[in-house]
Amino acid sequence: MFCKYSVTPGKVLGMKKITIQIALLLYCFYTNAQQAFTNSGNLQIHSGASISGFGNFTNTSSGALVNNGDFYLKIDITNDQSLMAVGTGTLYLNGTGAQAINGTQTFKTYNLNTNNSAGITLNNNLSVSGVHTFAAGLVTTSATPNYLVYEAGSSYSGDNDSRHINGWVKKIGNTNFTFPVGDATYERTAAITNLSATSEFDCKYYTPTQNVFNLFSPLVQVHANEYWQINEISGGNVRVILNWDNSKVAMDNVAINNIRVAYYSAGYWRDGGGSASGNINTTGTITSYSGGSSFSLPFTLGFTDQVLPLKMLSFTGERRSGISFLHWTTENEQGIDRYEIQRSYDGVTYVAIGSVSAHKANSQQQYDFEDHLAIHGIAYYRLKNIDNDGKFSYSKVVVVSEREIQSSSFVIINPVRNAITVFNKTGKEGVFDYRLLNSAGQQVLNGRVNMAVNGGAVIPIPGTAAGIYLLELSKEKIVFIQKLLVEK
Repeated sequence: MFCKYSVTPGKVLGMKKITIQIALLLYCFYTNAQQAFTNSGNLQIHSGASISGFGNFTNTSSGALVNNGDFYLKIDITNDQSLMAVGTGTLYLNGTGAQAINGTQTFKTYNLNTNNSAGITLNNNLSVSGVHTFAAGLVTTSATPNYLVYEAGSSYSGDNDSRHINGWVKKIGNTNFTFPVGDATYERTAAITNLSATSEFDCKYYTPTQNVFNLFSPLVQVHANEYWQINEISGGNVRVILNWDNSKVAMDNVAINNIRVAYYSAGYWRDGGGSASGNINTTGTITSYSGGSSFSLPFTLGFTDQVLPLKMLSFTGERRSGISFLHWTTENEQGIDRYEIQRSYDGVTYVAIGSVSAHKANSQQQYDFEDHLAIHGIAYYRLKNIDNDGKFSYSKVVVVSEREIQSSSFVIINPVRNAITVFNKTGKEGVFDYRLLNSAGQQVLNGRVNMAVNGGAVIPIPGTAAGIYLLELSKEKIVFIQKLLVEK
């Protein structure tokens, strides 16, 4: 090892301080991880050489740092040197605790390796001219804002949901670029393409989308879950590429040909055009918006048609061998998060007995659920269809019974107005219990009616609103259920 330097010891609370005052040419240098290190002179790391093991590192306004080798730092960096040389080396941020980049002047490096699972915070700009390798952890920018700057000709690799920029990214140059942005959970990139000139762009990812009801025709809806702020500081025309990934952020259930790039300008979300490709159920992209110089716009996905509603094609139930077998078929369920199965013994009070995650598909989907709990007489079942945003709706009600359900033992004149006329074909006479339930499974009327063999009976329904109802008649082991229409 050859090192030529002089030092002046200083004091830092809880650690040592080393101040470099004159030229220091380093081929190899190691120090205790608890030592703070300040450069106020000329510090050069030669090609093939490395510095590692320092605590906090400060490069003062009078310092001149040139890194042509490997510079390993495990704690914080403060840079106040203006016009820092980029060098040809690599800066490794590989701490085991949270690290920060501080100071008043951009810290510049050729290559960058971020390898800190505890995360790195940029309270100052950090500039990369070569290759940025995401090895571990998020890089979060402060709200000033500060930026991870990718200079012309730079690139990156290794990004994913746990390794990306949670905050602002700046790109300089004239080549296509994908911004490795996201939040603390997912990476959600946006891209620029077809640049007509050397440009400077800033990008940040946000959730949720703002002002979603401010729409300019032909848009009728925008993607409410996420958007990207893209600012062109300088440059020429450009196209923006947006994407969706339904496994990360729920995508709206729309037809592909109705998707547009939407941008927010003058108080409205506006149509930026484009032709989308991909699969609504999985992933896809759309490229559009030919913007001029110096724009600052939020971008998201816009739709020229409404989101398709869930179709509950069928919901059936059957009781066999002490088990209730429920089956339902759906379509257009992209916006549905799950189905909650509910049971009632009186058709009024329902309790949740299970939940099934939605497949989130446009095509027909089949679901089955088994209820093994013993029932007493009759059980009523319905589905609570819960959307991604927490809104919900109910299915129709299906009824099962341990008793014999008579499907053709009564005849009802249907539709009805002020009373229900029932003809008894069961061969049994006597008093039957009856209940009238609305389409939500709620009891509207109940009582008893005396029926003769092969005779008829009339059940008054005063004040009952028009609509679809279920009439239930029961006596001992006989139960009869039929849908009827009440007209007014």
